[in-house]
Amino acid sequence: MTKNVYFLSDLHLGASYLKNQLECEKRVVRFLDSIKDKASEIYLLGDILDYWYEYKYVVPKGYVRFFGKLAELADSGIKIYWFIGNHDIWIFDYLPKELGIQVIDGIEVKEILGKRFFLNHGDAVGKRKPSFLFIRWLFRNKVCQFLYSILPSRLTIPFAHSWSNHSRNSENGDCSNSALQNLTDFVKEHSKTNPDINYYIFGHLHIIANDKINNNTFCIVLGDWIDKFSYAVFNGQNISIEHFSE
Repeated sequence: MTKNVYFLSDLHLGASYLKNQLECEKRVVRFLDSIKDKASEIYLLGDILDYWYEYKYVVPKGYVRFFGKLAELADSGIKIYWFIGNHDIWIFDYLPKELGIQVIDGIEVKEILGKRFFLNHGDAVGKRKPSFLFIRWLFRNKVCQFLYSILPSRLTIPFAHSWSNHSRNSENGDCSNSALQNLTDFVKEHSKTNPDINYYIFGHLHIIANDKINNNTFCIVLGDWIDKFSYAVFNGQNISIEHFSE
């Protein structure tokens, strides 16, 4: 019997604007526990953590239940892929080594259960403002990362959460019909030269979409786990967006 493949994004665990951070983490853990016997692969498409900076010898506190569940699922044979978003950029080698998951920074095109998938958080495709592209480059620059790493964490963590709140407010405006149209336009153009790709799956916009581009191609946006608790599930034949409810 073929097991399902699951896709989710934008959990933003640890965000200061979440009403109950611990309950949000526990909800995700309960979801992962509910699919452990049905999943062959799990794709986490970015912004899983609202902020993460991995130092050479120390890591941020928190997320113990979530990390423990991921490790349990990986140890049981479920393949887990974590795509870096624009909030959880600074993941290096700790999570892959400790949890047994594969971390991907960028775009991944691969075959899953006989279908071709284009996977990305969503911040690396389509037309972007120069300011956004500059910040994206800055955060990924090795020199800037090193300089950031030598700053005291008691300064960088409050700054990061303040930046996240600002980003969240800005993204509320970005998550509009125009933002989705920008993504859809990218898929339409890209699929012209890549007709073998069946599903383009993204996060980032915090909205839910499952749009048919042509007879063979779909553009899917996963929503979030702030208030939608949404995810996509693929059974080898069809893909659907569902909501986790208890």
